Amino acid sequence: MMSFENLSKGYWVRGEYRKVIDDLTMTLPTGRSLALLGRNGAGKSTLLQIIAGNIRADTGRVITDGSVSFPVGYAGSFHKDLTGAQNTRFLARAYGVDTDQLAAFVEDFAEIGPHFHMPLRHYSSGMKSRLGFGVSMGIHFDTYLIDEATAVGDAKFKRKSKEVFRARMAASSAILVSHSMSDVRNFCDEGIVLHNGKLEYYADIEQAIERHQTLLA
Repeated sequence: MMSFENLSKGYWVRGEYRKVIDDLTMTLPTGRSLALLGRNGAGKSTLLQIIAGNIRADTGRVITDGSVSFPVGYAGSFHKDLTGAQNTRFLARAYGVDTDQLAAFVEDFAEIGPHFHMPLRHYSSGMKSRLGFGVSMGIHFDTYLIDEATAVGDAKFKRKSKEVFRARMAASSAILVSHSMSDVRNFCDEGIVLHNGKLEYYADIEQAIERHQTLLA
């Protein structure tokens, strides 16, 4: 279960305070893969960061009764001077899982070859996304947070990503941010649209996409 109680967050931009999350109160459905949609600048990544505990809300709180992943796709999740293997092992220790098992899973899953043992500063953005997605899928979380991290790799890799994601969703929830409606349809069953600081929930992912595209028009 995850709930938002009177959640607000804003930023000062050129001397003007701009609220991106506005007194948000909502309980998200449990055991669902939710697409988080909204225009650029609507506050989607900010909301993920608040849920993950990486940034503080101005007011209100997030209530959850389970474990929440780091935001996959967020560059701050890894240290650029550590190798992929070292980052993986560090996160394994941080989340209390077997380091060797996680490292073996991620090395096989990410398919980045020798780069797994090279510092992340040598990685392309796609390699970082593969690594992050692999680490996240290799650790059991009650809720997975994924920010633009599924649209990488060839068709075979995307199929593999979808399969492992679906397997995790058998016992977990997810909130996924993506600009690719193809990925949204592949990975998500329902949708929430962030508009003017509020969330709108849609049980039908196609209705969520339609609302999102209307806001973009």
